[in-house]
Amino acid sequence: MNQRLKKLQSWMKENDVQISFMTSSENVFYLSGFYSDPHERLLALAVFQEEEPFLVCPAMEKHGAKSSGWDHEIIGYSDIDDPWELIFQAINKRMKKVETVAIEKEHMNVERFEALLSIFPNSRMVSAEEKLRKLRMIKDHNELKIIEEACALADYAVEVGVNEIKEGKTELEILSAIEFSLKKKGVTEMSFATMVLTGANAASPHGTPGLTKIKKGDLVLFDLGVVVDRYCSDITRTVAYGDINDKQKEIYDTVLKAQLAAISASKPGTSASAVDLAARNIISKGGYGGYFPHRLGHGLGISVHEYPSMTEKNQLVLKEGMVYTIEPGIYVPEVAGVRIEDDVYVTADGVKVLTKFPKELQIIN
Repeated sequence: MNQRLKKLQSWMKENDVQISFMTSSENVFYLSGFYSDPHERLLALAVFQEEEPFLVCPAMEKHGAKSSGWDHEIIGYSDIDDPWELIFQAINKRMKKVETVAIEKEHMNVERFEALLSIFPNSRMVSAEEKLRKLRMIKDHNELKIIEEACALADYAVEVGVNEIKEGKTELEILSAIEFSLKKKGVTEMSFATMVLTGANAASPHGTPGLTKIKKGDLVLFDLGVVVDRYCSDITRTVAYGDINDKQKEIYDTVLKAQLAAISASKPGTSASAVDLAARNIISKGGYGGYFPHRLGHGLGISVHEYPSMTEKNQLVLKEGMVYTIEPGIYVPEVAGVRIEDDVYVTADGVKVLTKFPKELQIIN
């Protein structure tokens, strides 16, 4: 049995949890090695303190589950089967009395919760999220290697985007060129919807690319990520097309200074709060505090947004092995939008910056 399952089982024994029942694709993958997006169908992994775990998936994906390396029981069900009856039978073979079940409360919908409750009407349902988040928060060597590969591809994607900038090109034209270039390298999935935003659109933290055309004097913001072997990268760079005005440059320089300060503040033993404030205080002192409306960053791994949330109120102490983003931004409507984002890995004495595309202000002519 793999070490991740053993760590979960140890937690279950310490907390008198008889069954952990995971239903999110990400946590099922983390614990089993099998990834599936079953859409409306049920995907689940049941883990016990001592008994053999089992995986539940649509019958059409059973072969893929076996091929993934999962060497325990697999329950494959057809579209006319009741998977909950099969689950009940599998659990009943293993144990007759279940007092406590750990579930992903943030993921499980009400219908499935009620179905599970019908199987265990007298059981207590507790959250498995906290333990799973902490397990996933610390990346091992293999996970780091995969994330580094995803980051290298993200760097390449930004390079493609910058090289595509030309007067009159639309945001979507540049976006298409980026994703087409990645597909030629074998990339099948982005971490999230790629963003290429120019001019006033860049002043929206979560803008939507469209048919806006690039013109001289614009700042162009790229925010994208690449998935490699189920692990994500996430990078943001902002460049200038032609000369920009003094206010735009001031905003850019402030964001860059803040981002570098947060990187310098990142090391084991420091709190997430201290890292956020290292950047936030610089932006506030520069007079732009009200234009930095989001957290500094977030954990990164199988999901593009993972635990922890890098906020000024989060006192979580950083540990070696964590991977998270550092992405301060300033968004002034009708003036400029600038965000600079890197993915970092916490080492024994600081961080390793995994995204390498240059951050100094680039003026594209």
